[in-house]
Amino acid sequence: MPPLPSAPAPAAAKPATNLVGLTKADYKGLESTLCNGCGHDAIAASIIDACYEYGIAPERLIKLSGIGCSSKSPAYFLSRSHGFNSLHGRMPSVATGALMANHTLSAIGVSGDGDTGSIGFSQFKHMIRRNVNMVYIVENNGVYGLTKGQFSPTSDRGQELRHQPRPNEFMPIDLCMEAIISDCGFVARSFAGDPKQVRMLIKAAFAHRGTAVLDIISPCVTFNNKDDSTKSYAWGRGHDEVVNDPLFVASRDQITVDYAEGESRAVTMHDGSRIVLQKLDSGKHDPTDRAAAMRLLEDARANQRFITGLIYVDQSRPNLAEVENLGYTPLAHMPESKTRPPRETLDKLMASMK
Repeated sequence: MPPLPSAPAPAAAKPATNLVGLTKADYKGLESTLCNGCGHDAIAASIIDACYEYGIAPERLIKLSGIGCSSKSPAYFLSRSHGFNSLHGRMPSVATGALMANHTLSAIGVSGDGDTGSIGFSQFKHMIRRNVNMVYIVENNGVYGLTKGQFSPTSDRGQELRHQPRPNEFMPIDLCMEAIISDCGFVARSFAGDPKQVRMLIKAAFAHRGTAVLDIISPCVTFNNKDDSTKSYAWGRGHDEVVNDPLFVASRDQITVDYAEGESRAVTMHDGSRIVLQKLDSGKHDPTDRAAAMRLLEDARANQRFITGLIYVDQSRPNLAEVENLGYTPLAHMPESKTRPPRETLDKLMASMK
């Protein structure tokens, strides 16, 4: 008797796709060369998740960075996106130029506490002042890791490092405070060890019209992971005080969040999406109150509190493209006849200077 035919093998399940028809694998990058356990890798994974869930087309996003361990990390996500690894501290200038040339692109900049808070500090402040339309992530570990462990501008006062002869004598810079002082319209702080919060804040930042600054504490496991460091995993896990629990609801999604007045706050973004902020302590913090945001940060500094969540949001400022009236067609797509004066105009101008 001939053997019975075997049942066909079940078809492999197709990977899930997002709004633009891509799988999560389409948002991955190269294999990381950072130290095992580096917080930057956790942030890169959250960026992949956020871009996939938000439905960003990788070809319509540019990724930019400066110099440092943090600035290597754009290689580890969105391999289909154009990227530019600039000079130390100069990423804001490159981003400003790129987004003036094509303001229809989305942009994500990844920097570090040294790249932003030291050599790039003035560029960081002026980029915020101009309100360049981009997500700006600071991977903040309180140390220069790429050059083997020197103090950075965000190092704790009194902090000790393996290769430093004495404790740090200087006060740290609070990059969230600096962003709010410069009138940044979206300022948040998070912890690499809280991927859910990081992912939600990144999606909300993409919906913001203008510069969105995310200061993410990202422990350096090699040079700054002592339990008493405010940039370590132990400190972050033991002291994380969440001022609000953000839920991002895209404009295309049905809003099914059930929240009671006095317990939550909904902020509507320019594209119709919403950030629903569940207050863990009713009335604790209003992120639309600039003075309250600065008081919150000052209290956190004075009392060594590690606060995370959306600290400040303001939807009223126009971004750089709107201020410059760049219109619908990007400068990069215009013919030379539209962007370059004719020869006779240049000749007339030169003649007037003789």
